[in-house]
Amino acid sequence: MSEAPRPARAHATEPLAPAGTSGRDAVVVGGGLAGVTAALALADAGVRVTLLEGRPRLGGLAFSFQRGELTVDNGQHVYLRCCTAYRWFLDRIEGTALAPLQDRLDVPVVDLAKPEGRRLGRLRRDPLPVPLHLGRSLAAYPHLSLAERASVGRAALALKGLDPTDPALDQEDFGSWLARHGQSARAIEALWDLVGVATLNAVAGDASLGLAAMVFKTGLLSEPGAADIGWAHVPLGDLHDRLARKALDSAGVRTEVRTRVTSVHQNGDGRWSVQVSGETIDTDAVVLAVPQRETHDLLPDGALDDPGRLLRIGTAPILNVHVVYDRPVLARPFFAALGTPVQWVFDRTAASGLREGQYLALSQSAAQDDIDVPVAELRERYLPELERLVPGARTAEVRDFFVTRERTATFAPAPGVGRLRPGARTKVPGLYLAGAWTATGWPATMESAVRSGVSAADAALGALGRPRPRHLFHLEEAA
Repeated sequence: MSEAPRPARAHATEPLAPAGTSGRDAVVVGGGLAGVTAALALADAGVRVTLLEGRPRLGGLAFSFQRGELTVDNGQHVYLRCCTAYRWFLDRIEGTALAPLQDRLDVPVVDLAKPEGRRLGRLRRDPLPVPLHLGRSLAAYPHLSLAERASVGRAALALKGLDPTDPALDQEDFGSWLARHGQSARAIEALWDLVGVATLNAVAGDASLGLAAMVFKTGLLSEPGAADIGWAHVPLGDLHDRLARKALDSAGVRTEVRTRVTSVHQNGDGRWSVQVSGETIDTDAVVLAVPQRETHDLLPDGALDDPGRLLRIGTAPILNVHVVYDRPVLARPFFAALGTPVQWVFDRTAASGLREGQYLALSQSAAQDDIDVPVAELRERYLPELERLVPGARTAEVRDFFVTRERTATFAPAPGVGRLRPGARTKVPGLYLAGAWTATGWPATMESAVRSGVSAADAALGALGRPRPRHLFHLEEAA
């Protein structure tokens, strides 16, 4: 796999260090969603911003690359209607129309353990108040027994009464809580993990109860439409790189790619110096919007009481399996699966630019067992499963099969992770942290990344004496 070539730097003819010291300026390190958000928010408030990204593109771990005629997303990313910060981000980069939401939640769920013709169930909502909006769907959900459906309803009501911000919840795993509330192994597989694995990147037994409660309360038990699903109908690179870069340019942000930061330190006058490729950028504020281990390596002394806690935040992998057939085999845009290693299947044909045949992407979260398996073995494992799930695939020719692996796709939402996640402010004035792994209250999602960028920008603007842009997303809207 190879990425589309990009220019080495957006402004190769300009001096890297800002000219002069008049006014307020900031450097954002990292061009993922958190860094792009922080840079836009700061620039919109009149701050002079330089954004530094080591890769040849923006977008972090939500990006695209070329493989022959295909434009491939490294992984299937979705968001929900309750992801108000990411929706603000899409609007800010003028990308909302390219990543539309469902009119109403509707998830086809195929259970391979059942005879053909009786395998399909659906999770969908009605235009009714919470919790009645899911009542009919749950009552008719064929993948659970009548008793299991009733127990799920009781557990959902108990979950609604939890406070996700209670530190005690972060110390317990979600699986134990579900077992105490009468959830069978089948109910966990067919409902709780169906949603939880995709959003938390962990099975219930490995996930913090606090984070799980936040996901289910916000997504399923807050507003009727909160769980409506949205996804990009174009390559992610069109959103998170091309449109994001256009928005940054329009806001006056200097965007430098292929520019790796080697050190960050505070000067005697309270300003900051950021070292890149033998050059130094002096600035009033720095936002570190990079993964937790890279942040740990760049932190100056005294920035956090216990910087080692960043290294104790674990990571979790996601595997994506990509299959190109010589003909259309699937009519629906996506479905979830039970009774098979396959988790979620998406049709990426139109978004990838494929002109003939069909391109399916399998998104496999919590993929610890598969992440290092050779491609040939994965092909032997997943192609027969797809043929069982998608009848049309049985007579189709496979024209391409490949995988993308993100070994550190997210932070691991294990019990106790909450006390390890730092906030946006450090103990050193002028240095701020952003990233989906920081203390946003959300699991490692695009929503969490954008929220962290807003928090870091808010903290920096307060210190720089700059007013908050009126149109900036308000965190309290979805608190």
